[in-house]
Amino acid sequence: MKKNLWLLILGITLVIFRAGALEVSDTVSLEAVTVTAIKGGSSIASASASTYIGEKEAERLRIESLKGATDVVPNFFVPDYGSRITSSIYVRGIGARIDQPSVGLTVDNVPFMNKDSYDFDLQDISSMQVVRGPQSTLYGRNTMAGVINITTLSPFEYQGLRASARYGRANTWRLGAGYYTRLNSSLGLSATLRGGGSDGFFTNQFTGKKCDDEHSVSARVKLQWHPSSFITMINTFAASWLQQGGYPYEYVKTGQIAYNDTCSYRRTALNDGLTIRWRPGNVTFSSITSWQYLDDAMRLDQDFLPRDYFILLQAKRENALTQDFVASAEVGDWYSWIAGAFAFYRHLHMDAPVTFHDTGISELIEKHRNEANEYYPIRWKERSFLLNSTFSNPSYGVAVYHNSKFNLGDWILTAALRLDYEHASLAYNSHTSTAYEIFYRPEAVGPMTHYRDVPILIDEHGELSKSFLQLLPKVSATRRFYAGSATVEAYASIAKGYKSGGYNTQMFSDVLQQQLMWQMGIGKRYDVDDIVSYAPEQSWNYELGARVSTNDGRLRAEATLFYIDVKDQQLTMFPDGTTTGRIMTNAGRTRSYGLELSSRWNPVEVFELNVSYGYTDARFRNFFNGKEQFRGKHIPYAPCNTFFVSGTYKCRLDYKSTLMFNANVRGNGRIYWNERNDVSQAFYACLGASIEYSTPKFSVQLWGENLTDTRYYTFYFVSMSNEFVQRGRPIDFGVTLNLYL
Repeated sequence: MKKNLWLLILGITLVIFRAGALEVSDTVSLEAVTVTAIKGGSSIASASASTYIGEKEAERLRIESLKGATDVVPNFFVPDYGSRITSSIYVRGIGARIDQPSVGLTVDNVPFMNKDSYDFDLQDISSMQVVRGPQSTLYGRNTMAGVINITTLSPFEYQGLRASARYGRANTWRLGAGYYTRLNSSLGLSATLRGGGSDGFFTNQFTGKKCDDEHSVSARVKLQWHPSSFITMINTFAASWLQQGGYPYEYVKTGQIAYNDTCSYRRTALNDGLTIRWRPGNVTFSSITSWQYLDDAMRLDQDFLPRDYFILLQAKRENALTQDFVASAEVGDWYSWIAGAFAFYRHLHMDAPVTFHDTGISELIEKHRNEANEYYPIRWKERSFLLNSTFSNPSYGVAVYHNSKFNLGDWILTAALRLDYEHASLAYNSHTSTAYEIFYRPEAVGPMTHYRDVPILIDEHGELSKSFLQLLPKVSATRRFYAGSATVEAYASIAKGYKSGGYNTQMFSDVLQQQLMWQMGIGKRYDVDDIVSYAPEQSWNYELGARVSTNDGRLRAEATLFYIDVKDQQLTMFPDGTTTGRIMTNAGRTRSYGLELSSRWNPVEVFELNVSYGYTDARFRNFFNGKEQFRGKHIPYAPCNTFFVSGTYKCRLDYKSTLMFNANVRGNGRIYWNERNDVSQAFYACLGASIEYSTPKFSVQLWGENLTDTRYYTFYFVSMSNEFVQRGRPIDFGVTLNLYL
C-alpha cells in the first residue's frame, strides 16, 4: 500500500512537471512581497519549501496571529485550544505540546526564545514567511520542523497614519493605530498601539459565566536609520499585556463545561531588538542583538470538574539575551556564502504550587492508602494542603555556522554546516508540610479508634545540569530549466534538524505526590533526574521539490515530497507509580512522509485562485510508554491532511474604488488524539467569506468565519480517567474598518 502511494505521488509529480504547471522552491508567494530577513533570502530559498503571506493577503484572510496561517500553509497546523500559553505548532507531523517548540519564530530578525509568547496579535506586518523542514544550520535549536519569519512594516515603506477597527460576535473587538514618518531622508520612526477584548464563546455551566474572555494591549516602536549608503540600523521595541480566561474544556460524559474554580492566564512581555547591517565592500556584516522579558502566570482547576480536587498556579519570569553575528558575500556570479556566530543566555525562575483540596485528598490519596490497608485506615488532618515547588533554570549556548552556494549555470549547489553547543541547568526546591491520622479498625466494617498521628515533611532540593553538542549539516541541489513559457526549478535536499533537550518542571508536582505516597508506604519514589530531564530530539529530512512560474506571472505553483526520520523523539509517557501525571522523555522513534501542493493562479486580472494541500503520514517506529507498545500507530495531535482554497474576485467601480469578494474553505484531519489511535477527529472543513469595499484612504470589510457552523474539536485529553475535549469556535461574523491617512 505504501509503495503504491509513493508511485502514485511520483507519477503525479512527473505529469505536473511535464505539463509545466507546478513550481517548487523555497516559496510560493501568495502575492508580491519584499523579503528583508537577513537569513531568509537566497540562503534558504533554493532548497526549502516555504510560503510567503504578504500584507494584503493577511488583511484579506484576517490573519491576526500565527493561528490564522493554519491550513493556508500546507502541513502547517496551530490548534486553537487552552489559552495563549499553549502555542503548539505542528509541521509535517512534528510538534510539541509542552516545553521546547519544534518551529522557530523570528520577528524583524529577532528569534523568540520561549514558545509561551508565540501567540500574540500581529499588527501591520509586511510579510510572513513560513519555511518548512529543518532550518537548524542557520537558525539552530528548535527549528527542526521549520521557522516562521515575520517582518513588520517599515517607515520607509509607508508614511502616514494607519488605523483599524474590528467588531464581531461575542462582543469581540480590536482597535489599532500606527503612525509612520520619515524624520529626515535617513531616519524613520513608527509607533503602533493595539488593544482588544472578547466576552468569550463558551460558558462555564457551573458559574453561568463565559470562561474564555480576553483583554489585551500591545505597542511597538520601530526606529530605522540609514546614516550612510552602506549602513542600516533598525531598533524595534515591543511590549504587550494579556489577561484571559481560557481552558473551555468540556467533560465528555456530560457534554458540559463545568468546573468550580478559576482558570486564567496573564502575560506581560517586553522585547527589544537591534539590527545593524554594514556593507563596506563586497561583504555584508550584520549584528542582531535582542533582550526578551516574559512574566506570566497560569491558574488551572486541573480536574476541570465541579469538585475540589486540586489547583495549579504556575508563575514564571524569564530574561533572555541573544547575539547573532552574520557575514555574507557574493563572489562574482558563481559563488555566495553566509557565515555567522550565535550566542544566547536565558534565565527562568518559576513558582509552581499545587494545592490539594478535600476531594483530591479523599480520592487521590486517602482512597489509595485505605484500599492498601483497610485495617489501619487514615484520615488527613487538614482538608487542604500545599505541594510547593520553585525552580531556577538558566541555560546558555553558542554556535558557529556556514552556508555556501554555488551557481553553476542552470545548477545551484548548496552546503551548510553548524556546530551548536548548549548547557542547561536546573536548581529546584520542592517541599510540603502536612500530617494525617491513622485509625485502627479490627474489622473491615466497624468502629475505628485513633492509633497515632503521622507528620509528612518533604524537602526535595538539588541541582541538575546537562550539556548538548550537535553537528548539523545540510546539502542541496537545484536545477533550473524551461518548459515553453514557464520556468521550472527542481531541487533535492538532505538536512539534519534537532530540538534541544531540557527539564520538564511540570512533573515536579507528581514527584512530590509520589514522594508523599512513598512515605505512607505505597507508591514508588522517583529519581528526580530520570523523571524530569530529557535529551535532544534529532531528525533527518529528505526532500524533493519543484516549482513553476509562467513568464506572464499568472501561475505560480509548488510541489514537495518529504521523508523524515526522527530519533529520540520527545514524547509523553506514564511513569511507574500511582501518580496521575505523565513525563516528557526520549521514548520513541518515528517516521513521517508526505506531499505538499500549493498554487496561485490568475487566469484573468480580476480573479485569483489560491490552493494548498498537505498530506502527512506520521507514525511511531518504536514507542513503549511504560505500559503499551505503539509501533505503527499515528502520532497524536498532528493532522493527516490540511486543505485550503480561496477565490477572490475584484470589481473596479471607478479609478479609485474597488469591490472585492472572497470565499475560502479551510480543512484538516484526521487528527488522532492518543497513541492508541482509538479516539480521533475526522476531517472537517469551515467556510469563510468576505465582501470588501476599498479606496486609497480606507476599506470596509464584512466577513464571516465557519459560516457552516461546523462542529469539531481542537483538543482531547484524559485526566484521572476522565475524558475532556475543547470544541472549535462556532460561526462568527463581523466588520473591519481600515484607514490609511
